[in-house]
Amino acid sequence: MTFRTPPSIDYVEDVSPGSGALPPRAWYASSDAASLSLNGNWRFRLSATADAEDEAFAEPGYDAGDWAEVSVPGHWVLQGDGSFGSPIYTNHLYPFPVDPPRVPTENPTGDHLRAFDLPSDWPSDGGAVLRFDGVESCARVWLNGTDVGEFKGSRLPHEFAVGHLLKPGGNVLAVRVHQWSAGSYLEDQDQWWLPGIFRDVTLLHRPAGSVLDFFVQASYDHTTGEGTLKVDSDVAGRVTVPALDIDVATGESVTVPVEPWTAETPKLYDGVLATEGERVPLRIGFRTVVLDDGLIKVNGRPVLFKGVNRHEWHPEKGRALDLETMREDVLLMKRHNINAVRTSHYPPHPAFLDLCDEYGLWVIDECDLETHGFVEQAWRDNPVDDDRWTPALLDRAARMVERDKNHPSVVIWSLGNEAGTGRGLTAMAEWIHGRDSSRLVHYEGDTNCRDTDVYSRMYASHAEVERIGRELDGGTHKRRELPFILCEYGHAMGNGPGGIADYQRLFESYDRLQGGFIWEWIDHGIKHPELGYAYGGDFGEELHDGNFVCDGLLFPDREPSPGLGEYKKVIEPVRIEGDGDGGTVRVRNAHDFADLSALAFEWSFQVDGETVESGSLSVPVLAAGESAEVKLPEPPEARGGETQWTVRAVLAADTVWGPKGHQVAWAQFPVSGRVPVPAAAGAAPALTDGRITLGPGTFDARTGALTAVGGVDVTGLRLDVWRATTDNDDGAEWQTDLRYGLMWRKLGLHRMRHRLDAVELGDGALTVRTRVAPAAWEVGLATVYRWTSDGQRLRLTVSVGPEGDWTVPLPRLGIRFGLSGSADRVTWFGGGPGEAYPDTRSASQLGRWESTVDGLQTPYVRPQENGARADVRWAEIGGLRIEGDPEFFFSARRWTNEQLDAARHRTDLTPGDTVWVNLDHGQHGIGSQSCGPGPLPQYVLRAEPAEFSFVFSEVS
Repeated sequence: MTFRTPPSIDYVEDVSPGSGALPPRAWYASSDAASLSLNGNWRFRLSATADAEDEAFAEPGYDAGDWAEVSVPGHWVLQGDGSFGSPIYTNHLYPFPVDPPRVPTENPTGDHLRAFDLPSDWPSDGGAVLRFDGVESCARVWLNGTDVGEFKGSRLPHEFAVGHLLKPGGNVLAVRVHQWSAGSYLEDQDQWWLPGIFRDVTLLHRPAGSVLDFFVQASYDHTTGEGTLKVDSDVAGRVTVPALDIDVATGESVTVPVEPWTAETPKLYDGVLATEGERVPLRIGFRTVVLDDGLIKVNGRPVLFKGVNRHEWHPEKGRALDLETMREDVLLMKRHNINAVRTSHYPPHPAFLDLCDEYGLWVIDECDLETHGFVEQAWRDNPVDDDRWTPALLDRAARMVERDKNHPSVVIWSLGNEAGTGRGLTAMAEWIHGRDSSRLVHYEGDTNCRDTDVYSRMYASHAEVERIGRELDGGTHKRRELPFILCEYGHAMGNGPGGIADYQRLFESYDRLQGGFIWEWIDHGIKHPELGYAYGGDFGEELHDGNFVCDGLLFPDREPSPGLGEYKKVIEPVRIEGDGDGGTVRVRNAHDFADLSALAFEWSFQVDGETVESGSLSVPVLAAGESAEVKLPEPPEARGGETQWTVRAVLAADTVWGPKGHQVAWAQFPVSGRVPVPAAAGAAPALTDGRITLGPGTFDARTGALTAVGGVDVTGLRLDVWRATTDNDDGAEWQTDLRYGLMWRKLGLHRMRHRLDAVELGDGALTVRTRVAPAAWEVGLATVYRWTSDGQRLRLTVSVGPEGDWTVPLPRLGIRFGLSGSADRVTWFGGGPGEAYPDTRSASQLGRWESTVDGLQTPYVRPQENGARADVRWAEIGGLRIEGDPEFFFSARRWTNEQLDAARHRTDLTPGDTVWVNLDHGQHGIGSQSCGPGPLPQYVLRAEPAEFSFVFSEVS
């Protein structure tokens, strides 16, 4: 009998960062040295455990002809149609027993093979480096049968010297990747667990005298307008910047007049670092970041972050992003007025930072570190407070800093996220401060700011943020003297986030509040043939956190959600204010650095939502922070309609990030108010053959239910208070605040009973008295429907009186009815073009809009309340015209609210034969309680006496 000797896998559970890798160094996209991409199709074999197979596969001549193939970069669980395992999503729970540094025996292990020949022009002299930009979570590497090393640190680069192992042809690169390792304990980052070689693999020729590490230090003195450049290099050479007439040796400083780099004015100078053996292109941005007067200042001025947290995500490729996808992200950010990115919670693909340099975004570069799962055991055994792990923590910090230190966009280093506190974090902060004094250090978990330069919080309430702004928050003396940012706020899960305009008003009211970063950029939905997009639990995970992974301003396909449109409006860099009556508006440049020379201004004048005249508006080229009163033209003559001005700021010419005419900011100013809705009274109801007729209305005589308006059939008209709860309604299970969605469901607002008390015919009205209430409780809503008509139009006045002790607000308050499924086109005068709710209506623009019923829906990954249009004066759908008194929220869909509430994926929603229309007098606010505060008090829909009216008529 023979026994196979199992391979040594001690390295998998070793807390060290690995062995064999070269010291970290600066990343650069290209040079004149040869390189060979090893991306592409690799042979692949999956094993259930780390030691299931020996190391023979790494030997030359091994026959892998019957192996499968995977694409690199890629994650194997997103390939092979499920035959290579499945993704796992957890927010913070480790999906394996917590016993650091041990991991389960069941440890999916992927063996990868790539055969390659060197190009015919590959230099015969010098050395070579094999570079991995990202592998999850632990990899061991062989080249031509020789073990070259192993490493952990999934979102960090690792290089190995392999020149002595290369052959002109028939090279075989073997990589064994383990899903779980000691490193997994440091990578608990609220995302899918996705093993694989998911970033580039590259072979780099290293000529004699080639560049090793180098540090571009380019500061700016705002008092003189001069920049100072010094490039430190491990290998001596020269630095040239032709546009600045710079030609100096490495290590020498030179000071010259320059244009500074900012996120608003991202001026880059092209240069070259030339050593004996290599020429590396440089893109140099001069800027200085300091902590001064308790504020983060760049080039002498405080900055206001209007940021987002960005995980890397693609719905089919996971975290394997190509350059064009990264560019699409940056362009979308710029076009939506976003000026900052926190790279949550790991350094991004290095090319993303090149794009931030080029297009202009402030970056908080965050280390690949989170140990959030240890919160479940009160942070006991947390690696960041265990000296055995400190070398791994320092290695991660160094690999981030050294890789990214030459990017002007990076203004703050972040130690990581939700890793508790401990000595290891202090060691990281000390190392970073010592290595790079030109940037600040951030870590939200350092609540007393012992090691950091910024007071940072996540999801603090509006009231607490205001207290911090007013410097009434207490804390250590050091903390009280530091600037404040919300590193996460406005949790964009499903419909929302609400209340971000209220946060922005606080940011702009108190100097200490230097902005925040919405959580987060994109929904992490995985494209799925049956479900549309999958989320946690859809792959049969033992532990999961559901759709908490879908909490972005973009849907998984990168279509902007209404939340992104709202954020764009809230943070717009030009403020246009006024009342419209005085003939002037006040324009304020809210940029931190840029003037308004890139913008053109336009005015238009609307009557009942339709533009009747427009033109250009002369606005001075205001410097950052300046304001001016600007005179509007004489308004056109308009009789009998609701009138308003609209003023827009647009790009005056094409830019690198947006086309000419792209809208940057806008505002509307009412001139004359809405014409009152006619009374529609005078006709008398008539009872014949079991029907009641009143003007164009037909009613069931027994129930008083409306059945038609003229030739338009109507079904099921009644009071409606339920909405399919949003993620923010339901809140997060760990929150102690009131979670309204759960309270509504407990009270039974999703199953209200409608008792008919009376049907009364009077001389000029039909009155139907009802009581609407949930089973099992004494509370109810006394509801009276009073119908009148002038013969042509039908007016419904709804009076609602709460009965009993209502301790919870209402989800919505209005009426619902059904129309024929053939109803499709919708026209309305009101807010649009997208959805809006009481605390998400900043981007809702008053006008006349059109859509289909399907076009009114917002495709949230988990279906929920959506699609309401606010401030609607009138709407037309299915041959019916509806006017509101007062204005109302309008929505229409091909399924009921109850069906919407029951759906878990988009594909659960099947269009029926009826279009259900909601006309809402009120909607409860949205808030961001899926991981933050609920709606502010002014957006809560309290159960109070209410009266509202609608006038129905048949569209001629």
